[in-house]
Amino acid sequence: MFIDDDDELFGGSPRKKYFDIIFNANRNLVEDELSRNLEKLAAYELLFEEMMGEDKDVMQIIQNYIWENPDKVKEKQTSLFIEGMGDILTKNE
Repeated sequence: MFIDDDDELFGGSPRKKYFDIIFNANRNLVEDELSRNLEKLAAYELLFEEMMGEDKDVMQIIQNYIWENPDKVKEKQTSLFIEGMGDILTKNE
C-alpha cells in the first residue's frame, strides 16, 4: 500500500520527498536522472508499440490500464519515486 502525502510518521510521502530532493539537489544530477527516466520511458513506449502493432492506440491502452489498476500503478510509482530519491542522494554526496 502506498504512503499518503500527509503521513506524519515519515514526514510526507515518497512523492513529496522526491520533489523536495529534485528541487534542492545538484542541477546536473537532477538533469541526468530526468534524462535517464525519459530515455527509459521512450524505450518502454517503443517496445509496447512494437508489441501491440501500429494500428493500436497505445496511449489509450495505457490510460485504460491506469484507470483499471490504480493501486498497482500508484504502488509502482511510489517505488520509482523511492528509487529516484536513492539515485540522486547517492550521487549528491
